[in-house]
Amino acid sequence: MPPANTDDTQDHSRRLTEHYDAASALEGRDLMARLREAFQSAGCDPEHLSVDDVAGIDQLHLGGRSASRCLATLGGLQGGERVLDVGCGTGGASRLLAAEYGCQVIGVDITAAFVEVATWLSRATGLAERTQFICADAASVPLGEASCDVVWCQHALMNMPHVPKVLAEWQRLLAPGGRVLLHEVVAGDNPEPLSLPVPWARTVATSHLRSREQLERAMALCGFEARRITDVTDTALAWRQAHGQRENAPNVTPVETPQLPGPALIFGADFVRMGRNLRDNLAMGKVRVLQGEWQSLRD
Repeated sequence: MPPANTDDTQDHSRRLTEHYDAASALEGRDLMARLREAFQSAGCDPEHLSVDDVAGIDQLHLGGRSASRCLATLGGLQGGERVLDVGCGTGGASRLLAAEYGCQVIGVDITAAFVEVATWLSRATGLAERTQFICADAASVPLGEASCDVVWCQHALMNMPHVPKVLAEWQRLLAPGGRVLLHEVVAGDNPEPLSLPVPWARTVATSHLRSREQLERAMALCGFEARRITDVTDTALAWRQAHGQRENAPNVTPVETPQLPGPALIFGADFVRMGRNLRDNLAMGKVRVLQGEWQSLRD
């Protein structure tokens, strides 16, 4: 395992925690405690949940479960693959790959609160034996060489300031001929500043968007050959617009009706604004969304 710069890693981790777990700091209670309470209020046993119960909080990326299924289809997963889910968040994609595609998945995320929640949700949904979660920097993962067949990454590289180091780590971790399945937000052609906050950043300090050309060049320089890359911006924008309409719709549900927890419980009061800004950034060409498959050229 390559050495990591401890100071840089700690600063990076602190900034991402300040962003992704901001609601816990404001409320003075950790994320898992707040989520468990929300499930109990909705009439659910926090230790016995279905994948549908947790759908609102388990895939924090554009397209939700449908985008994950599209990426898995693109990659032609057959079952039995050892998958490393980089930037796994609360573990939704890891569980989907285990439950629906028969993969054995290790998720890695630098945000400790997400790893704690991911481990709990996998146990509560009966998927603990096929999923495991590690709190670590993606540039220095505590796993052996050639320990996975597929690197899976959705909406995480834009939080990583040193992508070449991360890609080199992917090469180390992949078995010969291994593949990368990537669903990522990239910078668009519109050079105007992003409307902030967005789901991955409240300030420019935690947003590390690259253009499609920069991403493809970085992948090639690190020994990955593109097999197929698709721009899925239109699909992502349509999904975001549909969800935005629901999020902004007047609440006509009776107060006493229990509600399953959603992403606002994670992101806090900024969530609706984040979604609106993301929609606008997509519509104005400030960001785009790519889906792709790369193969390692390492023997």
